[in-house]
Amino acid sequence: MSSEAPSREGDGPDENDLPVSRPAWPVTALSTVAQGGVLWVLVAGVLAWRPGPRRRAAGHGLVAGAAGMALGHAVKAVVRRRRPPAQRLPARRALPEQPKSSAFPSTHATTAAAFTVAAGLSAPAAGVAIAPLAAAVCYSRLRTRAHWPTDVYGGAALGAAVGGWVHRRFARGRQSTQDS
Repeated sequence: MSSEAPSREGDGPDENDLPVSRPAWPVTALSTVAQGGVLWVLVAGVLAWRPGPRRRAAGHGLVAGAAGMALGHAVKAVVRRRRPPAQRLPARRALPEQPKSSAFPSTHATTAAAFTVAAGLSAPAAGVAIAPLAAAVCYSRLRTRAHWPTDVYGGAALGAAVGGWVHRRFARGRQSTQDS
């Protein structure tokens, strides 16, 4: 079906070729648990269960996630982009809490990317394991019509930059401690 084809409410894809019907409950649940970074605190807890590189990755991920979320909210305050007009679509109504803040960037995507990049640079195996979860969080924001695709892409790019920056800061701090 082309993106030009008209669709009835709750039926068929929208202009971004995503279904407008109610998403499966795991998509909605993932979007909900990622609210406020809760998901990444849980992931960090799993990573930190045992000492070693994964514990360090958990700490780096939490710092990056918090910094990414704060930066994302600051950018939202400046950009003030409207969210997609989807309040009546089953996809958006599936969310228990309707988002009211500015759309750009998606702070869900920013936080997910920041956490994943920082953790992944600290412990590559952990990054590989959690990257699909971060991608699923990003998809959930598109699927529930909470964001435009560019909100999610921009948030992921911003988060990746923050995650890389946080990793470099920690690596520089570790190196100066070893040099002493």
